[in-house]
Amino acid sequence: MDFIRDYADWFYLIGAVLFILTLRGLSGPKTAIAGNRYGMIAMAIAVLTTFFVAENPVVWMIVGAMVLGAIIGIARARTVPMTQMPETVALMHSLVGLAAVLIAVAAIIHNNELAKLDVGLLQENGVNFHEMGKVHLFELFVGCFVGAITFTASVFAYGKLAAKKWAKTISGAWVKPVQALIFITMFAAGIHFFLTGNMTSFWAMTGLALVFGWVWIAPVGGGDMPVVVSLLNSFSGWAAAGIGFTLENNMLIVAGSLVGSSGAILSYIMCKAMNRSIINVLFGGAMGGTAVVVDAGDKAPRNHRSGSADDAGFLMSNADSVVIVPGYGMAQGRAQNAVKELANLLKEQGVTVRFAIHPVAGRMPGHMNVLLAEADVPYEDILEMDEINSDFPATDVVLVIGANDVVNPAAKDDPSSPIYGMPILEAHKARTIMVIKRSMATGYAGLDNDLFYNDKTMMIFGDAKKVVEDMTKAINGNGH
Repeated sequence: MDFIRDYADWFYLIGAVLFILTLRGLSGPKTAIAGNRYGMIAMAIAVLTTFFVAENPVVWMIVGAMVLGAIIGIARARTVPMTQMPETVALMHSLVGLAAVLIAVAAIIHNNELAKLDVGLLQENGVNFHEMGKVHLFELFVGCFVGAITFTASVFAYGKLAAKKWAKTISGAWVKPVQALIFITMFAAGIHFFLTGNMTSFWAMTGLALVFGWVWIAPVGGGDMPVVVSLLNSFSGWAAAGIGFTLENNMLIVAGSLVGSSGAILSYIMCKAMNRSIINVLFGGAMGGTAVVVDAGDKAPRNHRSGSADDAGFLMSNADSVVIVPGYGMAQGRAQNAVKELANLLKEQGVTVRFAIHPVAGRMPGHMNVLLAEADVPYEDILEMDEINSDFPATDVVLVIGANDVVNPAAKDDPSSPIYGMPILEAHKARTIMVIKRSMATGYAGLDNDLFYNDKTMMIFGDAKKVVEDMTKAINGNGH
């Protein structure tokens, strides 16, 4: 349509503004739904505008790919359980990286085909290529290798989060030198391609970038995967922005830049919440890290106090204030709706109930917030770490559901602990602590939790959903 072609820049501008409003909306749970709607409208404008401004598009191929993608995406969105949301997000990031690589490859091949028909083609190192500007070559260089790294790194992150056997962590003194060698060789091949347009160098750069993405993330420990997922989100945005320059698509540049910058900011916030630097997270494994493996035989047995759901129900129903700390165990047990029912029952009996969220709880940024929102827990009841920590000393009961490392007092009290200095939810300061876990097994970071052996702590073993439902029954049975 001529109208859309004539005003394409205006449509792209509208879309860009909507994408900015999307990020603003997603900054808070109350406005997140509106933010998502802005994003969907902006993407629809971007797709339709690009479709109509394209020169001689192969309609059946474009529409067919869009329909196939929509079917797969809708099916996945409807069936994915919340426990698999982190690896699903990582997998989506990998597709963005792969798209960037394929676009770069297509642009290079298309350019070389034009060169065969162009009398102005250049001859360097025996390779023909069209007179593509150095700026475009640089954009292809950056977009392709960032996309390739994002693709394989995200695939590994998916495998790690999904506990796939092929996503094995690597370690050893050889890792760092191999990473450096691959990166330097990749970068050198990319520079040679940029300077000469040599296709052999381009393929070498792309292949090495794919290998580097895997080797780069493989040493990272499981406890750092939430930060990795956030950073890969940023990388996917920068890859998209780089390819946007190649395609001369302003909308893609803006959208990619927004995703890239917001992902980088989120990664910084999460690292700050863990008292870690991004360099330590991404290269700590290769450098040997700070992880300590404790042999149970070297330590004296530690005693913990166990209780039942009935005991927990009695304590909570007689409390004035209760703080619930959700963790991955709540997601694994799909207990969010049962937790919401428990909270509502306690509120009906005059108990003040709030939820405390740590920035890196779960397996991805905002994992616990999404779970609680799914159960329609009121936003005003959900407090971040900085908002709730000062209230723990005056709290009667803290109920920890499957969280581990984010409530471990060793982060504050034990200088020898690998997580020492990491800000935590100070649940140990409450008058009574109750912890729901399947067993005394360590958390994702592989560390024992001193909170479990606290004199004020009562351990309740079992599936999170079943235990919470039993607590609710116990409170009802007490006649309160």
